[in-house]
Amino acid sequence: MLIDWFTLIAQLVNFLILAWLLKRFLYHPIVTALDAREKKIAYELQQATVVENEAKQSMSEWKQKNEELEKQRMLIMQQATKAADEKKAELLIDARKEYENLRARLEESLHHEQINLQQEIIGRISTEVFSLAKKVLEELADVTLEDCMVKVFCERLRKTEKADIAVMTGLFRQSNHPPIIRSVFSLTQEQRDIVNKAVMDVFSIDAISFETDANLISGLELSMNGHSISWNIQAYLDALQRTAEVSFERDKKENVHDKQPAQNLS
Repeated sequence: MLIDWFTLIAQLVNFLILAWLLKRFLYHPIVTALDAREKKIAYELQQATVVENEAKQSMSEWKQKNEELEKQRMLIMQQATKAADEKKAELLIDARKEYENLRARLEESLHHEQINLQQEIIGRISTEVFSLAKKVLEELADVTLEDCMVKVFCERLRKTEKADIAVMTGLFRQSNHPPIIRSVFSLTQEQRDIVNKAVMDVFSIDAISFETDANLISGLELSMNGHSISWNIQAYLDALQRTAEVSFERDKKENVHDKQPAQNLS
């Protein structure tokens, strides 16, 4: 078989020209485009990595901030709860103090009312007793209650202890003013003479003055510089008041004792 060298060379030249053309106008642009595409993809991957890292960092920061906010929220809740408990305790203390003050005022008010009622009752009793005794003495003994009081008072003066007599006598002699006889009623001249004689017999003093005092309850009083010798119904009324107070306290304790089981059941 014979080789046509001219044809072979022509085809070889054509192939080389084709290869150069392909490389120049087809392969080179494709490779360039592929390189550009690869670089673009690599850049986008790099950017995606950067964005992903930034996102992870932002997520980490957000979680950290969220944890801090949660800690702050818990701290604020604890502080608010503590403040509320303290305020509640303070309000309870204030309420308890107010209750105790109100209770004390109520007890004091009741005590004053009790005292006023007792004084009113005693005053009424003394008035009734005085009126009744005066009426009985006038009707049965043909004497006045005032005369009886003067007589009893003079007897009281004569029964005074010697030590008290010495003290009162010394006060009378040191003072520039005469001793005072006070009574709730005005003494007659005869009654004054009887009292003068008793004072003279006991204290050897004949200069005394007489006054009326509405605060005395049916009696007479000899006074000088804060010292006094007296007789009146007040002593009996005081005993009556003490008896009433004891009875009131006993009834009060019994009432409290009766209420105790009910309070325990509640």
